[in-house]
This record gives sequence, C-alpha cells and structure tokens, in this order.
Amino acid sequence: MTDFVTDAMQLQDCVGRLPGPRDLKVIDHLDAHALRWLAASPLLFAGFAGQRLALSAGSGAPGFARGDTPHLLSIPLQALDTAHAHVGAGFGSLFLVPGLGETLRVNGRIAGDDGTRVFVAVEECYLHCAKALLRADWWHAEARTGATPPETPEELLASCRLLILATADAEGHVDVSPRGDRAGALLQAHRDAWWFADRPGNRRVDSLGNLLARPQLALLALRPGSARCVRIEGVARPSTDEAIRNALAVDGRVPHLAVRVLPALLEETHSRALGRFDRWPPAAIAHDLDPPTIFRDHVRLSGARGAQATLMRAAVSVPGVVRKGLQADYKKNMY
Repeated sequence: MTDFVTDAMQLQDCVGRLPGPRDLKVIDHLDAHALRWLAASPLLFAGFAGQRLALSAGSGAPGFARGDTPHLLSIPLQALDTAHAHVGAGFGSLFLVPGLGETLRVNGRIAGDDGTRVFVAVEECYLHCAKALLRADWWHAEARTGATPPETPEELLASCRLLILATADAEGHVDVSPRGDRAGALLQAHRDAWWFADRPGNRRVDSLGNLLARPQLALLALRPGSARCVRIEGVARPSTDEAIRNALAVDGRVPHLAVRVLPALLEETHSRALGRFDRWPPAAIAHDLDPPTIFRDHVRLSGARGAQATLMRAAVSVPGVVRKGLQADYKKNMY
C-alpha cells in the first residue's frame, strides 16, 4: 500500500490544523530584520521554477546577497552553483546564518539580471523555525575528515543530515524548505523509491501542498562541512503508508507523513558554493539577530486580517510569549 494524500484538506488533517491564519508571519518586503539577516548570511539555497524545477546553493562573504530596496533582492550570479534566471520565473530562497537554527525565506519572481547580479521582485519574506537544523545538528556536527568517504551516491545519501527541497505550485510560486535528521534517518530506500519523513513543523505545508498541485521536486542532500552532495530531481508524493512511516521512526516517534521520491535524476555533485568554506562551521560575524523578536515583529507587520489575526497579534505582544513558546516547541515537539 502507498496511501497517497490527494487533497489539501486531507493533508492538513494529517499534519494538524494551523493555530492561526496561514500567512500570519509572512510579510511582502524586506524589513530591517531581513536586511540584517542578509548582512549576516554567507549561505543560501535558491529554487527556480521554469519548465524545469531547479535548485542551487550559493555562498559568499556575509552580505553577498542584499536588499537593494525593500522589494528587490539581488544576488551575485557567480555566487550560485547554477543560475536559471529567466525573467518572470518563480524564485524561492533560504538564507542560513552560522549558529542559528532558524532560516530566512525570501520568495518572489525573477525581475532580471545585469550580467553580474540577478534581481528578484520580493513577494514573501518570513522566518522558518529551527527544527530541521536542530535535528541535523547542522552547525555543531564535525566534518567527517577522518572517516572513510562514501564511494557511491547511495552511500553518500546514508551519511547526509540535511535536505534542501524545492517545490512549486501550479502558478510557479516556489518554496525552498529544509528537512533535517540524524544520518541514516533522513533518506531511506524502500520499494524502488527514496523516502523521507515529514516531521513536526509549522504546519503551513508549503512544500507538501505544492506537491499536490505539481508533484515535481528538486533536492540537495548535504553533509556538514562537505562540498560533496547528492542532487535528486523527480516526482514526489506525500503518503500515510504505515510501514514506511514506521521505518522512518526516530526514538519510537512515527512521522505523520512520509514523502515518496521517484528520481528522474540522482547524481553526486560537487558544490562550488559549499566548497568555499575552509572551516566548519563557518565563522559567524557579530550580529544582533534574535529570532523570537523577528517572529513577533513579522506577525505584527503581516497583512493577515480578521479576528483571529488580531488575537494572535495581541498574544505575541505579551513580553516573553514567543520566546517561551519556541523553547517549548523545540524541546517537546521535534519528532
């Protein structure tokens, strides 16, 4: 049995209802918090939706990607492993800051390029929770310099701790999302396909919802401190298959969903962007980024309306509520 999820209501029932409006933490521009995040970030992952869904790593000195205006993001083309900068194409990105588990997501459309930088018209900006990077122990896991290196893509996949997924909906809106786990629990081969678990998250189901409309996926499977990664492109579908979910359990905690990936492409690749880091974790620059404050302020700034949104804004304005809520969620709801 595969027990595929086929509609949005079934999907939301599987992961749980949202505690408030779906886009409550989403803003439509690069605010002061986002600009400071970009200034501290040396690493991004970018997805592009044309006829083919593509995913690339990118890196540089902190601040290599910048906000030229509140509604325009620019990225050096040479910072990207591969660029698919066709005007009008959907774009999604994930910006990482060394030492922080949260990530910044900036989505929009390609506005053009000048031969050296690609420009993105920003439509969405929001912070993503830290669970994926915490599960992967991403910034603290040592690069495996003394271990026997994996010889095949399949062996490399078995040692990976972080997946970066790119998906898009029917209109080409792109989502780039992380999935993290301990080595061996991240991706598993069953029934002539690859599977990964959907662990507890923010219940927005961006990636999984996209797969219902457009079951195309591009992913990079990564190891801390290594430029060797596995690229997979193919068709993916969420499933409630009990046997597969049990196989993906961690510490007895069975995921509510698993995602089946049928690769059209599975290859080992060397990321120039990841290879630019001469130490792991990368050195962090001094910054004043405080994720609970950013979450709170983005809720205040979002365009979500209605009584529920008003109540949520009042709740997050109570001193300490967001911080305590995140701490409890990261402690009790990882698996």
